[in-house]
Amino acid sequence: MPSTLRLSLPWIARCDCRSAEPVASSAVLEERAVRTAARRQFLLACGALAGLTLQGCATPHVGQVGEPAELAPGVYMVPGAGGAANGQNLGRIGNAGFIVGDQGVIAIDTGTSYTHGRELLASIGRVTDRPVRVALVTHTRPEFLFGAAAFRDRGIPVRMHSATARLMVSRCELCLKTLRQTVGEQPMGRTAMYQPDQTFDATHVLDLIGRPVRVCYFGHSSGPGDIAVLDQRSAVLYAGGLLDTARVPDIQDADLAGWDLALQQLQGMALAWVVPGHGPASSPAQIASVRHYLAQLEARARSLVASGTSLLDVSEAGELPEFESWDQYDTIHRRNAAIAFVRFERELLLK
Repeated sequence: MPSTLRLSLPWIARCDCRSAEPVASSAVLEERAVRTAARRQFLLACGALAGLTLQGCATPHVGQVGEPAELAPGVYMVPGAGGAANGQNLGRIGNAGFIVGDQGVIAIDTGTSYTHGRELLASIGRVTDRPVRVALVTHTRPEFLFGAAAFRDRGIPVRMHSATARLMVSRCELCLKTLRQTVGEQPMGRTAMYQPDQTFDATHVLDLIGRPVRVCYFGHSSGPGDIAVLDQRSAVLYAGGLLDTARVPDIQDADLAGWDLALQQLQGMALAWVVPGHGPASSPAQIASVRHYLAQLEARARSLVASGTSLLDVSEAGELPEFESWDQYDTIHRRNAAIAFVRFERELLLK
């Protein structure tokens, strides 16, 4: 069975792009807005508390959106805004990062736009004058890959898994068009599609900057070419699409069984901190939270298939109240429930 399934039902997604939102009635949207506002206050409160912690606590201090925060000597996270892309946050909703060694810098993810990529490079420049040797793109999502042109303009090669490169070519023209409509033409100026300068197919160690950086590929997991990046000296992991903190993970490109195996392997690593694709840096305990969500999603979807539930009822019947406080629950989770339902229904029909 194919590991992914594209859905064209309009109430599930407006286009084949992860930033698309489901269509809903005005009554549902009003109720959703109330719940989202409550969750936002909850998450802001959590963020305020997190900002008070620094050493020996559950979450490291990560500072302001867009400002580099040092998680370990030479290891930095640049926090994104979270939420969904819009004109206010300029689509800069994902985290980026960089690792500084004696001989240079490795950048992890390139931002949402050409301008964002330039600002990420400026952030690196405020920390060190050492050259950026390579920019790694962890997965195929607009907020992580469309800043690449700014890096390439500086002669910095952009590197990603070959499956990520293929997926980007297959759909990201549409993603870029959607992002321009959402964020605006001016903030997306000079942002363009591109071919990566370097691709790879397996786990390997980069020895470019005077400290070993391991690029980890676990097979098709959260996406066909999704990777994690491990600074071996500090045991800080940049998890990319494999992990979000307090945000519903997106299963659109996922192989759920492969994703769970990948998360199990992450749990077997001796990690100090995890930088997720979205949300604050966290302890490795967050890996279990994502595994739990994915297991609950699969169990609920399989139960709905077994009970003969109609696809039209899945958005409500597939609710998982345990995760209602997570960012993007009302959009991504509802889409996840529909995608999982269709996959498992098809699996049952093909038996």
